[in-house]
Amino acid sequence: MKTRFQSNSKSVRNLIVVLGDQLDEASAAFDGFDSAQDAVWMAEVAQESTHVWTHKARIAVFLSAMRHFRETLRTRGWNVHYRQLDDAANAGSLASELAASVGELRPQKLVMVEAGEWRVQQSMNDAAAKLGIALEIRVDRHFLATREEFTTHQQGRRQLRMEFFYREMRRRHGVLMDGDQPVGGAWNFDEENRASFGKQGPGRIAEPVKFPPDAITREVLSLVERTFPKHPGSLKQFDWPVTASDARVALQDFIQNRLPKFGEFQDAMWTSAGKDALFDAATPRAEAYLFHSRLSVAMNLKLLNSREVIASAEHEYRAGRVALASAEGFIRQILGWREYVRGVYWHFMPRYVELNALQATASLPEFFWTGKTDMRCLRETIGQTLEYGYAHHIQRLMVTGLYALLLGVRPQEVHEWYLAMYVDAVEWVELPNTLGMSQFADGGIMASKPYIASGKYIQRMSNYCAGCRYDPAKRVGADACPFTTLYWDFLIRHESSLAKNPRMGMQLKNLARLSEADRREVREQARRGHSEGS
Repeated sequence: MKTRFQSNSKSVRNLIVVLGDQLDEASAAFDGFDSAQDAVWMAEVAQESTHVWTHKARIAVFLSAMRHFRETLRTRGWNVHYRQLDDAANAGSLASELAASVGELRPQKLVMVEAGEWRVQQSMNDAAAKLGIALEIRVDRHFLATREEFTTHQQGRRQLRMEFFYREMRRRHGVLMDGDQPVGGAWNFDEENRASFGKQGPGRIAEPVKFPPDAITREVLSLVERTFPKHPGSLKQFDWPVTASDARVALQDFIQNRLPKFGEFQDAMWTSAGKDALFDAATPRAEAYLFHSRLSVAMNLKLLNSREVIASAEHEYRAGRVALASAEGFIRQILGWREYVRGVYWHFMPRYVELNALQATASLPEFFWTGKTDMRCLRETIGQTLEYGYAHHIQRLMVTGLYALLLGVRPQEVHEWYLAMYVDAVEWVELPNTLGMSQFADGGIMASKPYIASGKYIQRMSNYCAGCRYDPAKRVGADACPFTTLYWDFLIRHESSLAKNPRMGMQLKNLARLSEADRREVREQARRGHSEGS
């Protein structure tokens, strides 16, 4: 059913702008809402699915969640002006759609919470200015730290580091605290959270709860297939929570079934797919998620409040059902990393997106869009990404991200790929994690050193190397692992700049043991491998 704008004989007092990642029933945008005077505005536009070549599942999760949220608001008796993607009059951009609605509804003021992308916020600001209408931007209280609080935190610091921000947030919100001290006597238990599965594998994993597509979602899936047939990815596995009630079910499923082992195995990777096969539907679904939560998309769309997620994890620890290392490791990702990267994003934008500290200029390999490569770790991770629109943080950081970093891919291309390919990608969280943490393009704002490793790391943390034609122990030769070759090549290329980083001392000492002949071999193998597109 197509939804048209409704005519209105009198002007609207406040037109509440709700973007696709602001589906929060408790949003500050709704404070003071009067259904007799105010209205809600939402629009699906092609621009938000095409400014990067977006995965079909990412498009679908946004559109389905938006349509479900529209219905939630309408059950309250609220007037929701909603433009669907397939409406004949759809102008294709948020700014154009907003202009048409303002002309029709004649609101006295626009109201919205802070956008999740600098580009979108500028578009809204510019549109309001051009229309000559006031735009009130309210703080997004979904987050536990405001932008202003992050600015205060960074003042007077020579370097930003997540750990200090995280401790500040723990104290401020009383999370995992005994009085003024951290529970267990330590602020984080990261050392306990780096285990691999070993040769025996992960054992039985409780598959995440599924959310079969309802009528609204089925209509969206059909729309996406028709409208974006050449976009990457599959919709066959689509079962994401797209309502607040489903998101809470997903939270409880994770808390009860996977959180107990999350901490210990959060960095581990595993597959039972055939050694030559692309990750596909025959691979057990649980292996795509292992012990991870699958909650980031619900939180990033604001269907699930991060405070509730944090409180649920802490409650399980206090009740004695989850080890402190697991609860703390999970909470750190939300109260620490998630809040921290948002602060970094807004503090350094818009210049942040253009940073390229390592002067990387290579193009992103074509196989990032197809998964067709003989490197098994990349084939598995990209294949899983195409199938589900999902990969966990170590797959992103230490497989796809690591390869792009070692190869020297222009970081803006890497950023656009991550923004396009993952269902949970919203720029405020994706960009700092990609440009800063993964690609070190910000020169150390996000991370104190480049996260580089040879193929031996992937061998230690997964079973991807089993049956792969490459040997992670070899840096040169026909069967040398491209990750290992490129690791040494990266150190050679950046030796002088890395020498200034005290955390790179051990790796550079190992590099110093290579003879000039060894270095030439590495450089030639790296050049040859790159030119051959391996």
